[in-house]
Amino acid sequence: MPYTAKDYAGLIGMEGFSETLLKNHFTLYQGYVTNTNKVADLLGGLAAEGKTATPEYAELKRRFGWEFNGMRLHEGYFENLGGKAALDPGGKLGKALAAEFGSVEKWEADFKATGALRGIGWVVLYQDGGRLFNTWINEHDAGHLAGCTPLLILDVFEHAFMIDYGLKRADYLGAFWKNVRWAAVEARLK
Repeated sequence: MPYTAKDYAGLIGMEGFSETLLKNHFTLYQGYVTNTNKVADLLGGLAAEGKTATPEYAELKRRFGWEFNGMRLHEGYFENLGGKAALDPGGKLGKALAAEFGSVEKWEADFKATGALRGIGWVVLYQDGGRLFNTWINEHDAGHLAGCTPLLILDVFEHAFMIDYGLKRADYLGAFWKNVRWAAVEARLK
């Protein structure tokens, strides 16, 4: 059964994100969904033909992680946007962050510092049992913490901010922070 791109048009009008930026970003995400389906179909065809020992099959297997994770990371990113309320430090997530990092403010400083690293990629707050980690992911398919649950996802590829902010990544991070939908993030917490 093919994957279908989700509709995130409800994010249009969000403070700090132009309609042009968001529509371009949605189109890019839709490309990951399309390519996930294409690669899965091609792999199925090659397997059905008994061509699993071919270079084409090997490269498509490697490519599948890029497309699939690009799809899922974008979904998590868009789904944790659209909020207006601040993180409740007394809520379940706030308490977990304070327990792991010493305070919500220390966690926030670490997350933002990770988002400010030079390079392209993602920042993900992961949960592993009772532990929480802010992690940098260089590419969609490399750097994930296996078995961990992504709680908060920040896209720091240029397509996520350059149209609106140029090289001012810090300004983008500020806009992102104002729009986190903390209820969605907390709902991912186990």
